[in-house]
Amino acid sequence: MGHPTAPLTDVPPFQPALVKAVFRDVTPLHVSRPAARAAASVTRTVLTEIVDGARRAAEEESRKKLVPGDLLKAIDRNVELEVGTKWYGHSPTFRALTGVLYDAEGAVVPARGRSGTRTPSAVAGAHRFEAGVRRLLRSRGTTAVPVMVRDLDGIASVFLTDLARDAALVVREGGVERFGAVVQGTPDEAAAPPFPKDVLGALSTRTGDRRTIGRDDVLAATTTVLFGGLGQRALTEARAHS
Repeated sequence: MGHPTAPLTDVPPFQPALVKAVFRDVTPLHVSRPAARAAASVTRTVLTEIVDGARRAAEEESRKKLVPGDLLKAIDRNVELEVGTKWYGHSPTFRALTGVLYDAEGAVVPARGRSGTRTPSAVAGAHRFEAGVRRLLRSRGTTAVPVMVRDLDGIASVFLTDLARDAALVVREGGVERFGAVVQGTPDEAAAPPFPKDVLGALSTRTGDRRTIGRDDVLAATTTVLFGGLGQRALTEARAHS
């Protein structure tokens, strides 16, 4: 069973105004419009890959509407999709993956009581992504139950927040030379290099002022938060649409 889906380039990205709002939560640096478009495109690519992986899992059970179990299967089958992981501790869907915590008396510690700090802005602001997530789901020929939409909201918000922080770090450090290249994969499969050397070389240093996050800063940050085929697709799409 298959669903007609639009090409990735036809999927509306998240709005630049939303992207800039996320950046403002984590950095005082100005964000150029091309940088906002690049970050929106990268986030769209990531969410599209996650939705498509979940959709394939749902198809195996002859379902069109996505449920949280489909999300877990998608991530379990493709390590590249394990992004926005700070969301996991705030979502019932991922409780089995993050483990159950117990207090000194042996009682389960609720997720909301595991930290004395305030709710991270990426978690508190996850609802801002709902409209974009629903548009993306429709463009991929599917829908999702509310809790699944909430998880996609959260992953998108946390991922984009991480991308914003790393882009700001690229600006402060003058490039990505201090970032290490991490290769990930499952034990029984050959791990692909995160990015070709020419890509890393082109983004290893930056030009421009230290007050503005530009498109290339976002692309450089992408190489620190994504790897493998997903990362390369995200870079290609962002370059083409920013």
